[in-house]
Amino acid sequence: MGEATKAGAAAAPEFDPARLDAFLREALPGLEGPMAIERVAGGQSNPTFFVTYANRRLVLRKQPPGELLPSAHAVDREFRVMRALAATPVPVPPALLFHEGREVVGTPFYVMERMDGRVFRTSDMKGAARAERRAMVMSFAETLAALHDVDWRAAGLEGFGRPGNYYARQVARWIRQWEAARFRDLPDLARLAAWLPAHMPADDGVTTIVHGDYRIGNVMFAPAAPRVAAVLDWELSTLGHPLADLAFACLAWRSRPDMYGGLLGLDLEALGMPTEQEFVAHYLASRRRGPVAPPGTFHIAFALFRFAVIFEGIAARARAGTAAAADAAEVGDLSMAFARIGVETIEAGAGAAA
Repeated sequence: MGEATKAGAAAAPEFDPARLDAFLREALPGLEGPMAIERVAGGQSNPTFFVTYANRRLVLRKQPPGELLPSAHAVDREFRVMRALAATPVPVPPALLFHEGREVVGTPFYVMERMDGRVFRTSDMKGAARAERRAMVMSFAETLAALHDVDWRAAGLEGFGRPGNYYARQVARWIRQWEAARFRDLPDLARLAAWLPAHMPADDGVTTIVHGDYRIGNVMFAPAAPRVAAVLDWELSTLGHPLADLAFACLAWRSRPDMYGGLLGLDLEALGMPTEQEFVAHYLASRRRGPVAPPGTFHIAFALFRFAVIFEGIAARARAGTAAAADAAEVGDLSMAFARIGVETIEAGAGAAA
């Protein structure tokens, strides 16, 4: 579940490990041996740690320290949705406990079982066998379809979000998030913020569970099989429209390798990777509940705008000194790159419609 850095001066947790150890031994009876803790590298949002005992391997996710944007870093929501999905076909890590207080690690946190598997930080899945990659991406599509087919009411997620008018609320929310984090002028982001409300599609009433950050880097594949073993990082999950997840997943094919590990410009055939169109078609063929169409210009543009705002939030936290990762300033500057692709997307869409 990500890469770990050994405990040391640079990787030391921002809390007292002894206090966590005492809490876990009381909350999870039977833990044996000394506790070892490792920070998971690569995360830009909620700090994540491997917590290991002689007889049990755990993962802890907490909020970052410092002042947070409204509704961001919702570890309680992550825990709730993973608990709800445990009895569904969607593979999730077993969620063990959530602690709302701040006295243990300084912020609310939850603990889940650590699973065995492969997590790839880039969409080309470097290190996977070429013969596996197509099946892995198709499993990635099937897993998303399975998530969107879950009956969220039966899963106990009533109140997890509001059905209907998803895009109207989301566009307004992410514009607010950008304004809350704003510390510099980004003309492309401003253009998208103006374009999206004016080009919003009519609400079709479709409501599903949405992951909110569905990409290759947020799933774990089985250790020795080309299938998704667990979906990770549920921080942005809610009730919403399935095309939001599908469009966001498509960004892998629309961004370059230097833009958070995209595929644009790579030889997909040589890699054994399907095209974006093949990925979308397989997702659509895998859906069982309700009709859904491929994402259009609006859906892709919104996905790019939202991703750009997320990166701008990372840049703002780096500027304030509260970012979760050491490379946050560099990663945060990806906001400009994704906003640029967003503007190119709406321009291309206007040209195609002309």
